[in-house]
Amino acid sequence: MDLLKICLSSIGSVTALFVLMKILGNRQMSQLSMFDYINGITIGSIAAEMATSLENDFMKPLTAMIIYTAVIYLLYIISSKSLKARKVINGKSFILYENGKLIEKNFKKSKLDINEFLTQCRINGYFNLADLECAVLETTGHISFSPLSTKRPVIPEDLNLSPPQDKRVVNVIIDGQIIEENLKYTGNNKTWLENNLKNQKKSDISKIFLATCDINNNLSIYLR
Repeated sequence: MDLLKICLSSIGSVTALFVLMKILGNRQMSQLSMFDYINGITIGSIAAEMATSLENDFMKPLTAMIIYTAVIYLLYIISSKSLKARKVINGKSFILYENGKLIEKNFKKSKLDINEFLTQCRINGYFNLADLECAVLETTGHISFSPLSTKRPVIPEDLNLSPPQDKRVVNVIIDGQIIEENLKYTGNNKTWLENNLKNQKKSDISKIFLATCDINNNLSIYLR
């Protein structure tokens, strides 16, 4: 009987967590502020408590999850409307390095030590600080680097070149299923797809793991 309760409460917990996270929106881990990260852990912990609780009163953890989600959502709205509130809620960026100088006071404010900063520099390919124009600690904890113009990679504009704009490669078959919306986006139809598959002697769609179409209507096929 207890196992049945846990199974049912787990399903309810996962469903509630899924719905609440959809309300908050999808963001990558690297985009989360510390406040977002801690709240995510807290809501997850409450959901776990709800799933494993053997008592019948599952409304208490559910109510707590809803309140946390509502508060977070409200803070999102406030921060999107007010720049001052955004600085308080999300924090602000700190310039760590600029014009050949390390800004020590910003290291102290951000609780970041120089060794960690240098590690991030090396991870991003900058082994010499003299190659940098500035480095900024973002509110997500990610450090953004701006290299000197003489140290950055050459781009076509530097050479007065105007290459044609690349277009994204579109997936038209995934796991043996035709993605009709994507196929339509390429300006093609099933007849075009079937003819191309026949020309490449790969007519059995169920055996195709992935098929992509580029701007020139070239169909690339990857079998299972």
